[in-house]
Amino acid sequence: MSAASHADKRAGWGTRLSDPMVGAVLALGITQITAWGTSYYCLGVLAGPISRDTGWSRGFVFLGFTVALLAMGAVSSTVGRAIDRHGARAVMTLGTGLVSAGLFALSQARSEAVYLVVWAVLGLGMRLCLYDAAFAALVQVAPSRGRTAISYLTLFGAFASSVFWVVGHALNEQLGWRQTLVVFALINLVVCLPLHWLGLARRESDRHAGPDGGPVATPDGPPLKGPTRSVAIALFALIMSLNGFVFGVISVQLVPLLEAAGLATAAAVWVASLKGVAQFGGRVVEIVFARNLRAITVGRIAIGILPASLVLLLVSTSSVPLVVAFTLLMGASQGVLTIVRGAVPLALFGATEYGAVLGLIATPVLVVNAAAPAMFAWIVDRWGWGTGRVSLLVGCSAAWLAMELMARWYERQRAALATVDRHDASVQAARVP
Repeated sequence: MSAASHADKRAGWGTRLSDPMVGAVLALGITQITAWGTSYYCLGVLAGPISRDTGWSRGFVFLGFTVALLAMGAVSSTVGRAIDRHGARAVMTLGTGLVSAGLFALSQARSEAVYLVVWAVLGLGMRLCLYDAAFAALVQVAPSRGRTAISYLTLFGAFASSVFWVVGHALNEQLGWRQTLVVFALINLVVCLPLHWLGLARRESDRHAGPDGGPVATPDGPPLKGPTRSVAIALFALIMSLNGFVFGVISVQLVPLLEAAGLATAAAVWVASLKGVAQFGGRVVEIVFARNLRAITVGRIAIGILPASLVLLLVSTSSVPLVVAFTLLMGASQGVLTIVRGAVPLALFGATEYGAVLGLIATPVLVVNAAAPAMFAWIVDRWGWGTGRVSLLVGCSAAWLAMELMARWYERQRAALATVDRHDASVQAARVP
């Protein structure tokens, strides 16, 4: 390769890295892996050591995580408005500080009450710096390319549990769970805090905007306004909450679900590990093949896949291929729905007050996520695993039906808006002498 080619390549990379969107995606990619892995997923490897050391039941240990989710839901709308008012940069930096303080406090907790209070603080910190805040940050940095930025960011998040379950297990073996949490707190301070402050410091220039100075043209059309906007927010919150029940259960009960389908424990663990691969694969497919589809169309596809995957789980009786197919389809659906959670509100409601909209939608979703594992456990204890699997199928089927109804309603609203716009344009043209 010639020296000129090397120079062109270096110049190309320099141009890309100078793009505020690229810088924000890279910074948030690192912070999302770190924040999710050290806080949201930390009990995946530390719950057992905490239970053995303190004498608390595993159920009580996980109750702390439930408290965190409820705290996230309680403050979600307020945090969303704060992001719109003060900027995601300041909010996410504050969130990192709270997560770090919470992890350190958790390492010192020796009573049940303190343990639960600390998890409430961690819940506040997580709401300030996990996906919903990060999505709003990207839309603030690059409003004309928000959906693209969200899609790329979620690729990083797929590795959070894989990286930090390994790191957490190794640290616990060497240091114990308390010192592991201290290390996690330091990692957040040293890595995430400066990246949030520096990585979100710049905004995209006007060269990325459309010819009229606004956002570039998208296949989604103009955002909804007025009463239709409020109706659409409520509908989408319902859809995400119904899916939240399914994924809230799967996030903690996937291995037992696979065991109940007839797999041995070792096989269930191996198959469950495929979910992360499928999540990543689903997001890659969305980026490569669905970038020109409307966000609501991508949502319909992702939500429609989930009931089909649950049917495979229902009919599988110790059939490894069917259970693997369920896991891959479910994982791909979950991976794409993470993008949908940020992309559909952006398409339907626009970048204005985007943080507040995400906060409203996230409130019921987080509450359902918190209640789902306990509710599902009660169903299984009372009626068995078969009924439990049916409840998951009912939940995601209701979400699919609601999404289809919303999509059809949305198309009617778009058509009506287009008719009004054409009428206004013709009236304006008639007035011109």
